[in-house]
Amino acid sequence: MDMTKREILRRYLLFVICLFFMGIGVALTKHGELGVSPISSVANVVSIKFTFLSFGTWLTISNCVLLLGQILLLRKNFKLIQLLQIPLSFLFGYFTDLGLWIAGIIPNDTYVVQLLLVLSGIVVLGFGITLGVIANVILNSGEAFVKAVADVTKKDFGNTKIVFDVSWVLLSILLSLIFFDGRLYGTREGTVISALLVGVTVKFFCKVLKKPLDKMLKK
Repeated sequence: MDMTKREILRRYLLFVICLFFMGIGVALTKHGELGVSPISSVANVVSIKFTFLSFGTWLTISNCVLLLGQILLLRKNFKLIQLLQIPLSFLFGYFTDLGLWIAGIIPNDTYVVQLLLVLSGIVVLGFGITLGVIANVILNSGEAFVKAVADVTKKDFGNTKIVFDVSWVLLSILLSLIFFDGRLYGTREGTVISALLVGVTVKFFCKVLKKPLDKMLKK
């Protein structure tokens, strides 16, 4: 059954809310200074080296690069609706910088607090991703790029996602070693914890929220 205009509007509004919580989640993890989620790891390292742009801005640039990758991979099969990733990426970057400004009031000078910031960021990020999954209108740039690769190579999305995450983290490590004379910055145990736990939190929130939110969206 086709969606009504009202339902489509509600779903896009839910996706914007999803970006807000994702941005706050990434910001909390970033403020923990133990590394961020794999998809944000490259932008994190670059933002530490090149501070003339904010972390949120580098995230936006990273997402736009991944969008360009989708266009190159899919070519005539690329759907123009996916260009909405551009304004949504800017919104995500803005929310991330807003989250960093808010999180800045939290002292992060002990390892326990840093770890708690990472864990709380994972929960908030997982909640945000869940809202995006339920909204079901457009993929974020990272997931859309993975889907493009999976479609072109005819590989399983889940396996492609794992390969992408590992490759993105390895790239962030390589950039750190190049930028900081062989030292590792921006990619630490928090990145590994995020990789292991974000999916778990999404699965939990989907189980709890999918039915009631689906019902609300279709009213």
